[in-house]
Amino acid sequence: MPNTDLVMVKNIDIFTPILDEPEIMGEIAAANVTNDVFALNVLDISGMLVFLGMKKNMPMHVAEGILSGIKNFMENKINSKILGGHTIYSEWPLIGGEASGFVEKTKIIRKNYVELGDKLIVTKPIGNQAIMAAYRLQKNNPALIENYSKSKIDASIDLAINLMITPLQDVVEVTHSYPENNFIHSMTDVSGFGLAGHLKEMLQNSKLSATIDIVPIIKLSRELSYDFGYKFDSCEMPETAGGMLISVDHKQAEEFSERLTKFGVSNWIIGSIDNVHKHKYVHVSEDVEHIEITKF
Repeated sequence: MPNTDLVMVKNIDIFTPILDEPEIMGEIAAANVTNDVFALNVLDISGMLVFLGMKKNMPMHVAEGILSGIKNFMENKINSKILGGHTIYSEWPLIGGEASGFVEKTKIIRKNYVELGDKLIVTKPIGNQAIMAAYRLQKNNPALIENYSKSKIDASIDLAINLMITPLQDVVEVTHSYPENNFIHSMTDVSGFGLAGHLKEMLQNSKLSATIDIVPIIKLSRELSYDFGYKFDSCEMPETAGGMLISVDHKQAEEFSERLTKFGVSNWIIGSIDNVHKHKYVHVSEDVEHIEITKF
């Protein structure tokens, strides 16, 4: 912004539905769009422009439900609003839009800088794509998951949905509670490249590597990932509207983790930045601890 210390951060994201409930799908889409803005340490979203692609014969209640879900997320969860948008006819349903916000230049936290010894913190368990694959199979081909308890799968589906519609704004509230945020070296949301993929982005400008020792996972995501061919062991499973991955100076990592908890943000210290592996390589420890999460 000319003649100020502010910059505008914008993100655009459009994707296809992953579940059938229109209102929930709208909330997930809004979370997916705004997460990238929060990931640059922007505290408030100034607004969202909605994009919707729909077939000509799509029932109107579906479109209305999606818009209602987006509106609920923006207004009631992150205190923002819908500013407008655009709708087209499309053979594939498309949901998303553009979100923007403002932040002081000195408060921006990027995703491409780490220091030796940094501790890695993540704020949501991983595995929601494997769980949502089970959601689809329950409807389309239930025989493929007949060996699983339906009640347990349903519980994990509910958890995955709750995770995806939870904004990352609370994380940014914590980072803004410090007068200086220099000890937070990198921050990014975990989405399509998976936990390891986004961690590699953090390493991209360094000659360092990373080791993952602990991984919080949605219950049943390990078993389902093995069945469906997701790259569970290497933490390369794609996520939708995942948690924040943060690289923090090791001297302040414990205090920062505790402050996140005090603000109501679940978090786990999952590993560290080191120089014992190939440059830019993410190593999952052979004795990695998987923590199964059933509530969030």
